[in-house]
Amino acid sequence: MIPRATYRLQFHKDFTFADAEAILPYLDRLGISHVYASPVTTAAPGSTHGYDVIDPTRINPELGGEEGFRRLAAALRARSMGIIIDIVPNHMGVAGDTNAWWNDVLRHGRDSQYADVFDIDWSRPILLPVLGSSLSEALANGALTVERHEERWWLVAYGDKRFPLRDEDQDAPDQAPIEALLDRQHYRPALWRTANDELNWRRFFAINELAGVRVEDPGVFDLTHALYLRLYGEGLIDGVRVDHVDGLTDPLGYCRKLRERLEAQVRPADAPPGPPWIVIEKILGPGELLSSEWQVHGTSGYDFMEEVAALLHDPAGAAPLGEIWRGVSGRSPDLEPEELLARQQLLAWQFTGQLESCVDAFVAIAPDGVTRSMLRRAVERLLWVFPVYRTYGPDAPASDQAVRDAVRDRVRPHVPPGETEVTDMILHWLAGRGAGDAALGAEAVRRFQQLSAPIAAKALEDTAFYRYGRLLSRNDVGFDAGCMSLSPAAFHQRMEARARDWPHAMLTTATHDHKRGEDTRARLAVLSEMPARWQAIAMEWERIAADYAAGVDRADRYMLFQSLLGAWPDSPEEDFANRISAWQTKALREAKLHSSWEAPNEEYEDRCNDLAGKLIGDSRFVASMQSFLAEIEPAAARNSLIQVALRYSLPGVPDLYQGNEFADLSLVDPDNRRPVDYTARITALEAPPPKLQLLCDLLSARRRYPDLFASGSYEPATVEGAGPSRLLAFERQHGGASLRCAVALNGTPPASASITFPSGTRCPAAALFAQSPVWFEIA
Repeated sequence: MIPRATYRLQFHKDFTFADAEAILPYLDRLGISHVYASPVTTAAPGSTHGYDVIDPTRINPELGGEEGFRRLAAALRARSMGIIIDIVPNHMGVAGDTNAWWNDVLRHGRDSQYADVFDIDWSRPILLPVLGSSLSEALANGALTVERHEERWWLVAYGDKRFPLRDEDQDAPDQAPIEALLDRQHYRPALWRTANDELNWRRFFAINELAGVRVEDPGVFDLTHALYLRLYGEGLIDGVRVDHVDGLTDPLGYCRKLRERLEAQVRPADAPPGPPWIVIEKILGPGELLSSEWQVHGTSGYDFMEEVAALLHDPAGAAPLGEIWRGVSGRSPDLEPEELLARQQLLAWQFTGQLESCVDAFVAIAPDGVTRSMLRRAVERLLWVFPVYRTYGPDAPASDQAVRDAVRDRVRPHVPPGETEVTDMILHWLAGRGAGDAALGAEAVRRFQQLSAPIAAKALEDTAFYRYGRLLSRNDVGFDAGCMSLSPAAFHQRMEARARDWPHAMLTTATHDHKRGEDTRARLAVLSEMPARWQAIAMEWERIAADYAAGVDRADRYMLFQSLLGAWPDSPEEDFANRISAWQTKALREAKLHSSWEAPNEEYEDRCNDLAGKLIGDSRFVASMQSFLAEIEPAAARNSLIQVALRYSLPGVPDLYQGNEFADLSLVDPDNRRPVDYTARITALEAPPPKLQLLCDLLSARRRYPDLFASGSYEPATVEGAGPSRLLAFERQHGGASLRCAVALNGTPPASASITFPSGTRCPAAALFAQSPVWFEIA
């Protein structure tokens, strides 16, 4: 069943299935057809997001368990609504001692019934990077002990980290020296900093608490997906969103198998008919297209978020804002050098162990005369310039060849003289050709593909985006931050392709992972229209900040100014300074320039946070901020409404992130996961503010004309006489009904401007936008 419109809910112990059930009348009244749930399987105790799954076979008891989930599903069905769940096939949470599968592996090693679940190199004991010192120091300091817990003996570190001892050591382990006990275990505790260099199991990105899962193994797939298949077969869910699909060994094969297995389920007669709605969290690189060979309904919407955000930015702002950034930071106005440096550093700092394993795999298939060092240099340099998360091997879409061709051109300047043939050889292997031993070749390709994805994500989204401050509204998950804007003509082309190829993909402008809320970005996008004015304001704030900014890097100050502007609340908030402090601390550590997660520079962080707090409390700064916000408010509100209009009128399934019926002025998580005041939103339905009113109007239209929105064509309208004004207009038609929509990207157009829709209707543009930057009608 294809949803008409979804509403994303973040479940945790303080927002359960029962809480969701309580707001169903409100969601139904809005016009939502499906709840889109964060992971519902059992996660680590107290998890606020659910992606640290510890048992994929059971619904999380903290959320209400299966009984609570069934009640929610029944309440939804009673309103002709449904539920889509987020599933996590790539990894499981292994922190603490709550993952029974991981504990069994530590206890039994290769003989564990769950040994094949996790992606472990069994040539040596499992490295556990959990110690605050070296193992020898921990032993000397008494940080490791043996304790009885739940009728078993456990190794305990620092009094709170427990690891199971082998069954063979249960008789009297308190009598044996700890050193001797450790030598007999299937694991080795180690200093936490050794993970980047020596970890012998695949983790999720650089997170030691999340272990990779071998879902490519048929038995592992069956074990980890039994619950999802049963929920769909029983008619309790209507589809899934697949988390981090590019982390899997064979993403395409996985998606095809998932669809096949879901469709094989026999649903009850009273359940909505299939097919199951399947969308994937797939980050598309610049110019990368999703192939129909995936056999899914599309992505979970980061590409759409990027397209709409780029459309809202004025291309004229790119060069001047870049020069402002150069002057402020002393760094390049372009993203590319920042990304290259971040890739080089991250590969050397955080992924050395995974890199070495990848090189070893290529050594196993390399011909005589190609040394390990040559292969290492080649792999490194290919990863420096890889333009997408990954390629997909011999059975991959044709687009893979274009990626390899682009990589071949991009890597050439970085390759040492005489070693071009080595990079070409690896690209040949990545295409599934040339390896003498097919199994060894597949293993080398797998290791490369499962390294290129985290390098792309961590280097760009979690490093470069926190260093590059030309305009922060262009730095978000899935965004091409090197490109300031997208023209209406280019946007039309994207939407025509979307209507043709992916009419049921998800459309979103906010997620649980975004760096900035949709209205934070909409507000900051206005700066692209007025770079000179913004520069004057930033200089004014610099003068005010001079009283407090000693020892704070000017680039960090400039990014702080943007974040304060974007997130400044519409009404006073007692915790705003704390919110900014949390964002700034995370931003500084992710940037890895003045601080980091591995070695926090708390003195520098305190200086930055003190600066932010002083500015928020400075009457001069507050007055200047409020004055500038009032100046840009019409344009910011315009951008906000345009985002809503496009999300709900273009081809696809629109998603509303929890609480975003009101202005979303959030920052990166956990700020974007704060509790939602549903009482206020329910009350507001009686006299909706503009954003909520537009939401209600468009959701109502989607309810009345479901086929038009689900299957309607997309045809660009013709704009004439607009001059420098940027207008976007289109028409969608299906079964005799038509939707005509137009948005004014730069405010009210001149009187001479007109729009001619494909059906022949011609309208004076100024008349359409007399009351709002958004206009639509259904005929």
